[in-house]
Amino acid sequence: MGKLSAVVVKTLRHDPAKGSRPVRFGDGDGLYLQVAPGDTKSWLFRYTLHGKSREMGLGWAALTDKDEKAGGVSLARARDLAREARAMLADDRDPIAERQEKREAVKREIIAATACTFEAAARALVENKRAGWRSAKHAAQWLTTLEQHAFPLIGKKHVAKIGTEDVLAVLRPIWDTIPETASRLRQRIEAVLDDARVKGWRPENLANPARWKGHLSATLPPPRKVRAVQHHPSLPWQQMGGFMEALAEHKGMAAKALAFTILTGSRTGAVRLMQWRELDLVAAVWTAPATNMKTKKPHRTPLSPAALALVESVKDLARKPDDLVFPGARVGRPLSDMALSMLVRGMASDGLAEHEPPRWRDIERRAVVPHGFRATFKGWSLAAGFPDPLSELALAHIDKDKVRAAYAREDMLEQRRPMMDAWAEHCTTVPAVPASLAAARARRVAGRT
Repeated sequence: MGKLSAVVVKTLRHDPAKGSRPVRFGDGDGLYLQVAPGDTKSWLFRYTLHGKSREMGLGWAALTDKDEKAGGVSLARARDLAREARAMLADDRDPIAERQEKREAVKREIIAATACTFEAAARALVENKRAGWRSAKHAAQWLTTLEQHAFPLIGKKHVAKIGTEDVLAVLRPIWDTIPETASRLRQRIEAVLDDARVKGWRPENLANPARWKGHLSATLPPPRKVRAVQHHPSLPWQQMGGFMEALAEHKGMAAKALAFTILTGSRTGAVRLMQWRELDLVAAVWTAPATNMKTKKPHRTPLSPAALALVESVKDLARKPDDLVFPGARVGRPLSDMALSMLVRGMASDGLAEHEPPRWRDIERRAVVPHGFRATFKGWSLAAGFPDPLSELALAHIDKDKVRAAYAREDMLEQRRPMMDAWAEHCTTVPAVPASLAAARARRVAGRT
């Protein structure tokens, strides 16, 4: 009989005196309930094999029937899993190694059953390369590019039948408009087809139709010569109140993620990949990890009341610290960047009559894009009189100016808070009028005293 009960499992709490370290409660025979800060609970099996101590996670703890149906592990199930692990140990088998082998076998079965398609070959390559890549974000970016541009056209096609015309059909629509993405996409298609040949899914003597030198280079212009880099179309800051009011009419996860992106002046990638562990709701601070930042450094952002309210509105979906704050439709996968772009694109014509011109344009009448709201924030901050270094810190720009870079060694978190609060107030004021700048300046003055 174990030491724990279902009732006790529900009531156990983390000891604040332990700081960030999890607390463990033994059930007996190597089974432990682990309680992390925030009272996140999971099961752990500890054992020794060949003189080496090891720990095996058994899953997050289910406290209700609903939790169990969602994939959580009850006390009874945790005991069963621990019992199975002890049986393996009795046969001198390593439970962790056995579990890993079982997972690999399932992957191999999936690949063997579906590897004839380009999509399956691409996913197999990503799975094989994942461990060697610098971050999970890189793997997600690799797949997202293919999901958005390649899979819809050639994903279901036999990988051995992909030819030059197939590759060009994928590349031509974006070669002139987003050359950097198109170039990366070509390289990834080439890598998938090379890997498929090595695995025997494409004939050895079949040339790679995505190769550049001596092949596609004869048909497509070099991507670096396609066009000069242009700034992202951005909405004039005076229109932010109206835009945010229109955005609030959309209730989906993409709308919430976009609103949070705007209120924090962040890049969409950092928001889409944001996990609950990054948020300190008591201190109202979001700390994005280095892996999600263009600067490759952690970045702290003070959260305004409006940004906190957005996070609170999806808090019921959180079960584990590594859950995504704004998850995509597919379990465990983030929203795609395209989801936010399509939302903004659709808002341009929401509720308009056929003869009416589209809304939400920049000063050159170009359709605004999610990344452009960072420029909107920058323009507003300057108009509101906030110091340029503060807005640069908020935007996490890579500063090549040595003087400003030295200034930026201190992230000025609390000095930035009045600015972010004022920005949120401006965004949620409808209609947004120049008078909102007076409120911003008042906040700035208050922040200095």
